[in-house]
Amino acid sequence: MRPPFIPTLDAAAQARETALAWFVRRRNPAFTAAEEQDFQAWLAHDATHRQAFARWQDEWQAFDGIPSEMRHLLERNLAFDQAMEAASDIGPRPAAPVPAPSAPCARPIRRRAFLPALAGLAAVVGGSSLVLWNQSQAQPLYTRAFSTQRGQQAELPLPDGSRVRLDTATRLEVAYYRQHREVKLLEGQAVFAVQTDTERPFHVLAGRTRVTVVGTRFSVRHTPGILGNEGVHVAVEEGRVRVEPRQATQASVVLLSPGQRSYSDAAGNSGVVLPVSAAGIAPWREGRVSFDNLRLDRAVAEFARYRDPQLLIHDEGVAALRVTGVFDPMDPATFRRVLPQSLPVRLKNVQGAIEVVRADRIEPPKH
Repeated sequence: MRPPFIPTLDAAAQARETALAWFVRRRNPAFTAAEEQDFQAWLAHDATHRQAFARWQDEWQAFDGIPSEMRHLLERNLAFDQAMEAASDIGPRPAAPVPAPSAPCARPIRRRAFLPALAGLAAVVGGSSLVLWNQSQAQPLYTRAFSTQRGQQAELPLPDGSRVRLDTATRLEVAYYRQHREVKLLEGQAVFAVQTDTERPFHVLAGRTRVTVVGTRFSVRHTPGILGNEGVHVAVEEGRVRVEPRQATQASVVLLSPGQRSYSDAAGNSGVVLPVSAAGIAPWREGRVSFDNLRLDRAVAEFARYRDPQLLIHDEGVAALRVTGVFDPMDPATFRRVLPQSLPVRLKNVQGAIEVVRADRIEPPKH
């Protein structure tokens, strides 16, 4: 029986891969005499085969000299690599009827299950190979990009068992490394339910803010395109999270517990810790937006993330009026109806749109 064909770039690389396959199979107690005969024939066929196999033998013997901590790391990485490989084959998709997110930025390199451990072993043997080891740790095992359009939401599984719920008009990039898990929230807001893994912290990078957890449920909002929302909002439902600038200083670190929230400015500096509002960490999950003494122009901008509210505001005094309430973001008509009932304004039709003006505004006479 011959080992499976392994596509490679050149003969030397193929010989090394095939030698590795033989090396692992020969360590299996079920390895048969017929297989040994095939192996000896392969070994005698070419000098590069013998050299490749000898190299794997040397690297395996060096394993005894590796500290136990490094062995544990290699074993742990092997299991993690297998999980990432399986995830890359299947790939998470949002539930219907939301369209599938954008295609992955990149796919992890396909490898047989035993290859990461021995490849990692080869990387740590020798002084110059330490550089290769560090480089291998810096390479992501899994990467994908996801996005929703205006008015859409999606809930997605991640390869470690974590889940992320994307609100409307949200873009994020996921990258899993051997030592940590990372999500870049480029725009929008999301709720994360993170699977506990004490050896691989989960980071959310939004603007200049870093949010770090091990296992918890929390929300992050980063909508720099909306005036007054250039920073990052973080709210915690379960567990604890650490909020800090990506260029962190000890004085700027904030630890949040369940029921707490904070806001980091555009520079990444966190403000005071506040209680989560009665609407929860993410009312948009139930199809609601919650305004608590929010400027009217910013409330209109929030509606615009979901659909066109058809509202214009040109008067700064009107824009600065404050709105409090819970609304359906997909129903701007109801919002338009309640505005004149709750604020000193009226609605005026202007060329197919609706302008919000002061209730006491005197219109010039028509000629």
